[in-house]
Amino acid sequence: MTRVLLVDDDIELSAMLAEYLEQEGFAVRAVHDGEAGVDEALSGRYEIVVLDVMMPRLNGVEALRRIRAHSRMPVLMLTARGDDIDRILGLELGADDYVPKPCSPRELVARLRAILRRGAPADALAEAGSIRLGQLLLWPGRLQAEWQGQPLPLTGSEFRLLEVLARQAGQVVGKPTLSERALGRPLARFDRSIDVHISSIRQKLGVNADGRAWIQSVRGQGYMLIRE
Repeated sequence: MTRVLLVDDDIELSAMLAEYLEQEGFAVRAVHDGEAGVDEALSGRYEIVVLDVMMPRLNGVEALRRIRAHSRMPVLMLTARGDDIDRILGLELGADDYVPKPCSPRELVARLRAILRRGAPADALAEAGSIRLGQLLLWPGRLQAEWQGQPLPLTGSEFRLLEVLARQAGQVVGKPTLSERALGRPLARFDRSIDVHISSIRQKLGVNADGRAWIQSVRGQGYMLIRE
């Protein structure tokens, strides 16, 4: 049974979401402040965290920052509807996805399952099948990456995006395709998740000998991972 940590100061909403998640087969523990959320998240007892942004004392963004300092575990953020700043900041700090509040429990479950599917252990064939592209080496089954001979720390969403681009290196991949294959959902209008994740990957890869980013934007079309 997948263990979910729910961090939200809204006790009534937490109870409702926990009940729904448990009916869907998850084991849920709810805590109601950011500090307790960080401690629980780093305990090693959970497969995924649902983290509210707006909390007193320690908000969700700072809690995510502290979690990411020690762990790459999947994190889904609950953000205020229409608050792009919180969404973008959360994604930049390594959140795997977000759901605007008030949220539909059904949508929350769908997003959680999509994240968990992306991070699930692959079958034996996939586990053995690494992807090498120049100085980039990816192990999709383990969600591990190496760049220029060193471990490349990526969130689950960043890894899947880079994997999709690496499999089609030298070709432009449209945002709708990236969203479907890497994030497990259709691209929504005004959704900037892909851009934010790509920006983070670019920073981690640095630039090539020509000073260009390894991932190129093609206006109106999508992104392309260039070959060496």
